[in-house]
This record gives sequence, structure tokens and C-alpha cells, in this order.
Amino acid sequence: MGIDDVSVIAVLGAGNMGHGIAEVAALAGFDVTLRDIEEELVQQGYDEIEWSLGKLVEKERLSREEADAALARITPLVDLDSAVRDADVVVEVVPERMDVKKDVYAAVEEFAPERAVFVTNTSSLSITELGRETDRPERFCGMHFFNPPVRMQLVEVISGADTADATLELVEALAERLGKTPVRVHEDSPGFVVNRVLVPLLNEAAWIVDSGDASLAAVDSTSKYGLGLPMGCFELADQVGIDVALHVLEYMHDELGDAYEPCPLLESKVDAGDLGKKSGTGFYDYDDGGAQVPNDQVRDAIRERLLAVMANEVAGLVANGVADAEAIDRAMQLGAGFPEGPAKLADDAGLDRLVDRLDALHEETGAARYAAVDYLRDLADADEGFHAGDAGDADDYDTISVERRDGVGTLAVDRPHRMNSINADVLAELDDAITRLEDDDETRTILLTGTGDRAFSAGADVQRMAAELDTLSAVELSRRGQETFGRLEASPLPVVAAIDGFCLGGGMELATCADLRIASRRSSFGQPEHNLGLVPGWGGTQRLRHVVGEGRAKEIILTAERFDAETMADYGFVNEVVANDALDDRAFELARDLARGPPVAQAFTKRAMRRGRDDTEAGLEVEAQAFGHVFGTDDVMEGIAAFDSDREPEFTGE
Repeated sequence: MGIDDVSVIAVLGAGNMGHGIAEVAALAGFDVTLRDIEEELVQQGYDEIEWSLGKLVEKERLSREEADAALARITPLVDLDSAVRDADVVVEVVPERMDVKKDVYAAVEEFAPERAVFVTNTSSLSITELGRETDRPERFCGMHFFNPPVRMQLVEVISGADTADATLELVEALAERLGKTPVRVHEDSPGFVVNRVLVPLLNEAAWIVDSGDASLAAVDSTSKYGLGLPMGCFELADQVGIDVALHVLEYMHDELGDAYEPCPLLESKVDAGDLGKKSGTGFYDYDDGGAQVPNDQVRDAIRERLLAVMANEVAGLVANGVADAEAIDRAMQLGAGFPEGPAKLADDAGLDRLVDRLDALHEETGAARYAAVDYLRDLADADEGFHAGDAGDADDYDTISVERRDGVGTLAVDRPHRMNSINADVLAELDDAITRLEDDDETRTILLTGTGDRAFSAGADVQRMAAELDTLSAVELSRRGQETFGRLEASPLPVVAAIDGFCLGGGMELATCADLRIASRRSSFGQPEHNLGLVPGWGGTQRLRHVVGEGRAKEIILTAERFDAETMADYGFVNEVVANDALDDRAFELARDLARGPPVAQAFTKRAMRRGRDDTEAGLEVEAQAFGHVFGTDDVMEGIAAFDSDREPEFTGE
């Protein structure tokens, strides 16, 4: 069975994950049966889907017609036979207990058709053991979604010992049809990839506090602002549920040994019923303000210790063939919101330093969790990193992507896991990519965009900046951003920005440097820096007024409010507003049309308009000189000849 043969998906379990997966499948055009053991439970799940679709309509991420069509494709059921009898893929999303899951499969295989592939959404349990409880272990695998499924991009596709390659290929193709990014987990190992790295990290954070080596505030400050994670370790534990983290850790301890011994601090919290946000109290009190993570208690020693533990887990996964370093990094970025993957973070810190740190901790405590994996030690001894020897061509970047087609160089900020936020790494790669595009004779227009459909760019990576910058380095970063973005403004190539989703702060400053801007209806604009006590630092105080006028620029910056696409079109910032699903095609069409224009004339026009912003006489002089210059080019002769012949000109830039 191929992906084109899949039309019906049965989702067993209508809880948070189940109804989320059902919604994603229906939005992708599949017919879905949503089943739970009681009418009330399945109806609650169906109602949650209806509410979620309504919110997507409110945010203009869907039309009402699309939402209604998706809901119509979902059938809520209690009868198991009716739920699975026509299913091509059965997705099990019942509670994370081996005995419960085994009972479900014993019942399901009685009614499911022979062709059906079974997948489990388990976050840590053995795929092999579950698959062998069915009559089709070769057509059984893990398909681990992340919460909430509608928003989270990652799906771990996990092989059991008996899983056929064709099954894995089908499920990966299904994940892509659902609009997700699959990461293959080659070996059935507890915790798979994300939990195998994340849960020991939370456990180590607890050990640091439990041993008295640092305060909870310092650990969370370091993990959030020193490592740039979306939450502090204890803040995250409260979010996912301390009991959930402990349950996964206990399973890993049973299966993998003493290196995963749960910290007593976690156990005491669960015993006391302090489970985190869902119970009102965990490591933070949610009836009294919730998590308040300070940004001024970052400690290098804590950062290195947390990195060392993560590096050890990455090394174990790679050495045992579970996943390679690139896949681990991608999974942690998409599934856990890491700014960089743990392998890259470890490489940047230096594996030799991290091994030394593990050795010192092991000698001091004797704890098995600090015993360095042989593979990690070998890399450190060889003075290599996890990514050592990665090849890649001239356009192989970490934070952006570049594509060339039909004279258009598409330059996308490629950090969807961080809403395409911009940091020093992005600026450096943008600068290099602009140079390459300008030096490429085949590239005649630059098209700016962001990966995914949530954000063109939500602005600067403020968490990372808060951890790394002082006054002098902040000034330097501001100048670097001004210069990099200014290269687009000053580029001889026309620059088009295709804006979809959030275009905020530094992202809006980037878009301001484009010559033309096209936005989807759902896009949202703003310079929210004043809400953070900041000022726009990448040209916003100067460049925005040239586009919308000083009055509007002050309104946008001083109010720090959000503005919709239609309003920004009225203000003159956006040249054209299009339907959400029409943006890509329309933006590329415009960029391609500009790529067919006269490059010399385009370059001189941009130069003259820029020069005359504050000095009209100087701008007029540049314009006159440019007008004379272009009359000596072949492009003018071609333009006139094409006009006389009533045909499209073919400009060459000569």
C-alpha cells in the first residue's frame, strides 16, 4: 500500500492528543473516524476539534468553508468495529500504559482489514513489544506526535525490530501529507530521540538542585537564557507534568539502568501531588503568578553540566544507531523548541571540555549518569565534533535556506521551530547568502520569506540576546543587523518580501528593506520593542519612516501594537494583500516578472531613490547620471526594439 492508497484514518482515543491528530488528518483531506470508549469522551474530543477549527478561522489561517469541510470528514464513534473496519491506517492514542495498549490491539485486530497499518503514538514504550502483540508486527511502527499536534511540526517515526521498510516509508509519507516533518528513529530505544535527550536533562536539573549545587532559579535562568531553551527546565517540567516526566524516567531506568535513576526531588513532588501547572502547584505556584524565571542568574558551570549530560545522551543515540546527529538536532529543534540542536550546542562548547566535566562529576559522585559514552570520548580524543566532516555545498546553511529558479533567488529564514527569529547566526548567513546571490549572474531578483506558515519572522531571538549581550556587544549586534539588512536595501537586485504570519520587530525591520512587500491576509505586523523596554535596533527607527511616513512610523513604534495586513496596506507598507493560499505563487510570479526586467536600470533606479531620501538635489543628480548611463547599454536598445516589435524584451544587463 502506498500513500495514495490511504484515504481513511482511524484514531483511537479522543483525548488531547487523539482529537488533535484527528483534526490534523481531516485538515489534510483524509476521512477520519474518532473513537473512544464512552459517548461523552468522544463527543468532548469532537467538540474540541470544532472549537480549534473555529479559532483557526478567527485567525484567518483557514476559511470557514475549509473548516466546515474538515469537520465533516470526522466521524465520532464508540463502536470499535465501525471505527476501524474501513481504515487504511489505525492510529492508537490511548493512555501511556503497556497493558492498556496491548488490550486495545487485541481488540482492534479482530475488526481491522488485513491491509491496515497500525501505528502507536507512544512517547517511550517499546514498539517491538507492542507490535508483537498484533498479527502484523511488520506493519506496525511508532508515530509519535507532539502536543499540540495542530501546531507542532515534528513526528518521530519509530521502527520496531520487525517493522518492514515499506511500513516506515508509508508512515513517513503520511506524516508529510499531514504537513509534518518526520524524523526516522532507526532502533526501538526507550524515549526514542526527544524524550531520550529531554527527560535526562530535566532529571539532571533536579539533581543539581537536590544536591545543593545551585538554586532552582539559577538552573532555570541558565537553561532558559544561557542555553536559549524556550522554558527553564523546571518550568518545562511543570508544563508537561512532573508525573509524566517521572513516568518516562522510571521506564527508562527499568530498561536502561542506573544512569536514568530518578532524582528524589521529582519523586517527592509527585508523592505530594504537586504535578505542575495542571495541579496548580509544581516547582512553581500557579495560583500565585506561576513561573517567574530570572534572566540574571545564568551560571557557566550549570550550562556546561547540562550540556555535558545532553552530549552524552546524543552520543549514546548515535553509537547505538538510533538516529544520527543531524536527525537528533532537527528533532530537538522541532519537538522541543531548542534554538540549536544539542549536538551542535555540544560541538560549539567543545566535546573535550564536556568529557572532562563528565569525568570530574563521575569521580566526585560515582553516579552512573556521568559515565562518558565511549563514542563521545572517542570524538573528543580525535578533536572532532558530532558534525565534523559534514559536507554541504555553498548554499548549505544552518539557519536559512536558498533556492534559485527562473532568475529568482529565494532566501528564507529557516527556523520555524523558533518562529524564524533572528540572531547573530542568521545575520551572518544572510550576509553571505546576499553576496552569493548578487554574484550569481543567473539571479536577477531576491525573494525574502520565512519557512512554515506561522511567521515570516517573529523578530529577534530575545532570549538568546538576553543571555549573551552587554551594552557594548548589543551596540555591535545592532550595527551588524543594520548593515546586513541594509545590504538588501542597497542591493542592485530588486527585493520582494513574501510575508505570511507574524512579521514583528526585527522581522519587520528585515521586510522594510525589501523594495516590494506582499502579505497573506492572516499576517500580523508590529514593532513591539517598547513592550520589552527596547528600541528597534536593526534600522526600524530610520527606514520605516521612509516607507510609511514619520507619523505612521511613530504610531507603529510608540504604540507597539499589532496591525493586520489590510491596515499595513492602507499605511503603504504592504503593496498587495492576497489570500493565504495564494501568497507563494503570487510572490514568486512578481519576483519572476522583476527578474525579466532591465537589471541596469533597476539598479540605478534603486540607487537614485535611496540617495534622494534626505537630499532631493543629490538624488536628482544621481538620477540624471543614471539616465545617461543606461542609454549606453544594450538593454535600452533591446527594450526599444521589443516595444517596436510588440514583444517581451529579453534584458541581459549589458
